[in-house]
Amino acid sequence: MIELFNIFIFPGFIFLLIFGLWAEYFDRKMYAKLQNRVGPPWFQPLADIIKLIAKENLIPSEANEMFFKAAPLFALTAVITAFMYIPLWGTRAVYSFSGDAVAVLYLLTIPTLAFFIGGWYSTSLFARIGSVRMVTQLFAYEVPLLMAILAPAIVANSWSLSGITDFYAGKPWYFSLVNIIAFVVSMVAMQGKLEKAPFDIPEAETEVVAGGFTEYSGRLFAILRLTIDMEMIVGASLLSAIFLPYGLHSGPFIGFVYYLIKVISLIFIFALARTVLARLRLDQMIAFCWKYLVPLSLLQIFINILLKGLLT
Repeated sequence: MIELFNIFIFPGFIFLLIFGLWAEYFDRKMYAKLQNRVGPPWFQPLADIIKLIAKENLIPSEANEMFFKAAPLFALTAVITAFMYIPLWGTRAVYSFSGDAVAVLYLLTIPTLAFFIGGWYSTSLFARIGSVRMVTQLFAYEVPLLMAILAPAIVANSWSLSGITDFYAGKPWYFSLVNIIAFVVSMVAMQGKLEKAPFDIPEAETEVVAGGFTEYSGRLFAILRLTIDMEMIVGASLLSAIFLPYGLHSGPFIGFVYYLIKVISLIFIFALARTVLARLRLDQMIAFCWKYLVPLSLLQIFINILLKGLLT
């Protein structure tokens, strides 16, 4: 019974759904305010989802119906599953095992691949262009993100997110002195994973309409929208657990308040970045990731290996 509650209510699907919709509102509202616009009302994301659910699913006649319908469901399931292994209000996740850090990064790769498959098998020209951009962009940000997330694991001597969080929660000054480079790299790479400006190349509205989602409508598009909202929460939660290990030994309630503050702060930074930065071309993003983010991630790993050697 407790496991069902954890999976479907808290901190599972229902909590992630509500927090994800609120995060979309907050992101859009901050984006609008920074551009001197009013922005949407607080209920707009929910209203959009309800409206989409009430609409008919239109499937292109030449699309592969099985892949077209399955892709959004696979993406949503992967995001929810990844969330269950991330510590939130304490140092232990609801579920954890040795090596779950690698599993979470793998699970967070599935949505992008599912978006690619759904867009590709819709057979639309715009959707296929957007899908190719998605998977090409994946190879740009995924490597530095992987190295930046795993670099702190070297000093923590654990490949479990709960183990990493527990180690740094007891030594929060390690972040300030050691893992700043990895934090900056992971923030930039996560912006690319979430496909937010300046890395919103797959969904460039002025170029390819809605990218890989061009042919989606109705309930399937609602699922895609929810997946993107939830992925933003999961990504911010992951960075919060690893790089901002503050307030985790203050009890469940205070720890949960700290968690909300940290996640909201990261979402604000994402909104600020997409406000002040213009969209890059795909080749510019790939060059940026491999010329700058990858070397910085390697430098962080080298620093952490040296530190671990000194500590042992």
